[in-house]
Amino acid sequence: MHSERAPRWLKIAAGAGLAFMHLPILLIFVYAFTTEEKSYQWPPPGFTLKWFAVTWNRPDVWQALSLSLRVAAVSTAVALVLGTLCAAAVSRTRFFGREVISLMVILPIALPGIITGIALRSAFSLADIPFSFWTIVLGHATFCVVVVYNNAVARFRRISGSLIEASMDLGADGFQTFRYVILPNIATALLAGGMLAFALSFDEVIVTTFTAGQQQTLPIWMLEELVRPRQRPVTNVVAMVVVIVTFLPILGAYYLTRGTESVAGQGK
Repeated sequence: MHSERAPRWLKIAAGAGLAFMHLPILLIFVYAFTTEEKSYQWPPPGFTLKWFAVTWNRPDVWQALSLSLRVAAVSTAVALVLGTLCAAAVSRTRFFGREVISLMVILPIALPGIITGIALRSAFSLADIPFSFWTIVLGHATFCVVVVYNNAVARFRRISGSLIEASMDLGADGFQTFRYVILPNIATALLAGGMLAFALSFDEVIVTTFTAGQQQTLPIWMLEELVRPRQRPVTNVVAMVVVIVTFLPILGAYYLTRGTESVAGQGK
């Protein structure tokens, strides 16, 4: 099929949009190598690699990074379980109020983060729950579940019911049907949802501010360093790490979910 070439003005507009979104990120990378440690001078007076060694030897960076990775991993695990179960219930069964429940599952990611944060902080205070690692996990899981749910429910709806019926007719029980029929068809969607959930949790700031207490995840550490900087380029080096850690899962999720429009088990 012949496809028309995009007009020049459209290419220029697209390039301008990409530059508008990504040039600030490129500036972060540049300032991670600057010799100036107190201001964002442009152009940088010189370039050096010393800030990577300084960052490596900062224990507060490692503590914040460790907390962020642990929170993101546990939040993703919780989201995979709850999001998959919700998706299975909504997509494979019919009951009164199904669409309302689907809306309620998606709602946390549609609300402003500050609303979710205030609500969680109020709930923890009323329940007399002290701030800890687990309060951060619960806060992150509220929106991580949505990401997994959206990926899983879309894939569940692409699985033909005849596959499950055939599995049952051949003598498989519910667990065997899930393991050998359903799971292979939704595995990439779950992996993509888990990657996106991990990326969202790793760089989350607003909800974490209300649920972390005195603990510092990496984004919270960066925020405080920007307010009271000791060595400004160290913050840019850490920002590079955040960009890389969040970019790779998003890229992996994109490749896992592209080209999945066909319905498994349905004839052409």
